[in-house]
Amino acid sequence: MKILIADDHAVFRRGLRETLSEAFSKITFGEARTTQETLELARRQDWDVIILDISMPGRSGLDILDDLHRSHPRIPVLLLTMHPEQQFARRALKAGAAGYLTKDSVPEELKEAIKKIVAGGRYVSATLAEKLAVDLRQGTDVPLHELLSDREFQVLRMIASGKSVKEVADELSLSVKTVSTYRSRILEKTGMKTNADLIRYALQTQLVD
Repeated sequence: MKILIADDHAVFRRGLRETLSEAFSKITFGEARTTQETLELARRQDWDVIILDISMPGRSGLDILDDLHRSHPRIPVLLLTMHPEQQFARRALKAGAAGYLTKDSVPEELKEAIKKIVAGGRYVSATLAEKLAVDLRQGTDVPLHELLSDREFQVLRMIASGKSVKEVADELSLSVKTVSTYRSRILEKTGMKTNADLIRYALQTQLVD
């Protein structure tokens, strides 16, 4: 089995290698510290699974999910992150992730998740599965950020992290006018008025660190 671990913390990558080496025989690892390195390694080699963090330098793991899914649809991606399930799991699964786990999960759950997604399945924790079922049954209102498109959500997180419209435009290779349009749509869909409102909301819902 070939596993690519994409996380910017060397100590965590080492611990993950040790945990998985105990669970699977004949396993080899690749490591990426940034999302750009992740995309390059995914392009150069075949992997049985990619374990991806959300918070990484440059673009986030969530931001490259669609790129990975489109360019390598057969490689399952497991998001393993410190962010609570209720913040990102729905969007991650919609974007093509094969599974979502938080870093406080026990090793046995991680091993089970790897086995399931390598076999072609999808994995979410029992807690998240129950929450999704309850929301569906009760018609629970989704959070405001779930009303946004993937690109709008990406722009929201970048603005909320303190980036200016021009900085967002440069990083995403878009025009300032286009980013301003996305910002206007975000404000309209969420009912907010200013960037300060967006930042406050993103911090309250843990969409940014």
